[in-house]
Amino acid sequence: MQVAASAPLLASPADQPVYRVVSAYKPAAQPGMPGPYPGQVVRVHSENSIDAASGKVDRPLVKRMIASGLTSLTGDSRLEDAWARFISPKDVVGIKVNCSGAPRICSSPEIVASIAEDLIAVGVPARQIYVYERFENQLRSVDYPKYLPEGVNVYAAETSRNSILGYDPKTYVETSFFGEDDTRSNVIRLVSETLTKIVNVPNLKEHQAAGITGCLKNIAYGDYSNVARSHQAEKTYTLSFIGTLAAAEPVHSRVVLNIMDGLRGVWHAGPFSESARFRFYPKQLMIGTDPVAMDHQVIDIIEAKRKAEGAVSIFDRSMSHVGRDNSNPNTNHYIREPGHVEYAGKLGLGVYDPVRVKEIEL
Repeated sequence: MQVAASAPLLASPADQPVYRVVSAYKPAAQPGMPGPYPGQVVRVHSENSIDAASGKVDRPLVKRMIASGLTSLTGDSRLEDAWARFISPKDVVGIKVNCSGAPRICSSPEIVASIAEDLIAVGVPARQIYVYERFENQLRSVDYPKYLPEGVNVYAAETSRNSILGYDPKTYVETSFFGEDDTRSNVIRLVSETLTKIVNVPNLKEHQAAGITGCLKNIAYGDYSNVARSHQAEKTYTLSFIGTLAAAEPVHSRVVLNIMDGLRGVWHAGPFSESARFRFYPKQLMIGTDPVAMDHQVIDIIEAKRKAEGAVSIFDRSMSHVGRDNSNPNTNHYIREPGHVEYAGKLGLGVYDPVRVKEIEL
């Protein structure tokens, strides 16, 4: 039997839409978000992890960064024990990558391959691992199979844009933003019907509508169809839409770990990366189960970079800064909504208050 919730998930601001969530999936006994480590973020930095001039990633070093970050999060001495807290050999595991800025900015294949290798090391068969994304053209622009262990699947929900067969018709979030004809955003069928766990591998990027692309947006706009309709005008509905999608089942329960690729970043005109001027190289990874706490860190990093570059804050709401000139860091297509991170925290997805966040730097 399907369960339909006709009321908003949260008492929204007056100008926010009402959402109807339709899903037959029940929350797990321990939902993946915020998971067993709420309010905790491990940041691992290495100056040699990537060469900014060539873009070359040091694969063995990145593998060590993941290991040190994950064991620091869990307190285990053995990497296998740390992974076993989240994944069992019986799981079918999705690695949710972000390829919207590919091939210049994407979830680094070196990181993705290291995760797949670690999963195999704890007993997950390669055939039970799926590296996945929404759009095939973006996914294929990154040669993941070249790096991945043999047998790991690479999957795209949309083999051609706007195809619907890769989405679950019975599991969706429904609302009308601007009077559009299609008011449903359906979850990826692979996510609802096949995967039992998801490892989220987002990038560290500014986003012209949402403010940032981090953990939350990668699993919300990356796991559902028909999401760009939320930002068709200067005023957007990304504030409440991102958290609402992420909080719906089965996504809420299945995302058990976030490994943020912060080797490269985009500080303006995201989520794409058309201009090298707006790329930067934080040379770090962030690891945690709490996407809200991690995304608050992303906000701080993007804000610091923009301040250093003399650009306006992503919290700026002046219509005088709304425009279509992507070359001007003080002009943006939309009024950004970085408040979506705090909103998601109010939905129970994590800890936003920095006073309550424990950050471990390695």
